[in-house]
Amino acid sequence: MADAIISATIVNAGEAEGSVLALDAPLSFWGGFDPRTGKILDVHHPQRGLSLAGVILLMREAKGSGSAPGAIAEAIRLGTAPAAIILVTPDVNLAIGAQVAETLYGKACPVLSVNARDFEILRGAAKLRISHRGAILAKDV
Repeated sequence: MADAIISATIVNAGEAEGSVLALDAPLSFWGGFDPRTGKILDVHHPQRGLSLAGVILLMREAKGSGSAPGAIAEAIRLGTAPAAIILVTPDVNLAIGAQVAETLYGKACPVLSVNARDFEILRGAAKLRISHRGAILAKDV
């Protein structure tokens, strides 16, 4: 197995490391996710019941809602949020929630964007490490 380094666009800066959880469908953090437990609640989501706590979350795009910043900020505060979120389509709502949590609680959750080709490389990794500058080290690709 080899390692790869991917350069991402920073939507919200921070450092993180963890195992990869790639979602098969977009997720709404407002109503489809429980900030208290970190689990996917959406009954129509193929990965319903999985916990996002502490993982590097990969999803092509989020299902947006203006209330998502509050849900993600609360999950970051409680320690049930992903360690980082990597998207293909940047999401301002997730970035705002992460920025609010960092400002209010001193807890960071990087939010990054990569192109579709790099997303597929990251999907195949066992673990990721994200630097403050947006470099992503993919281990065991």
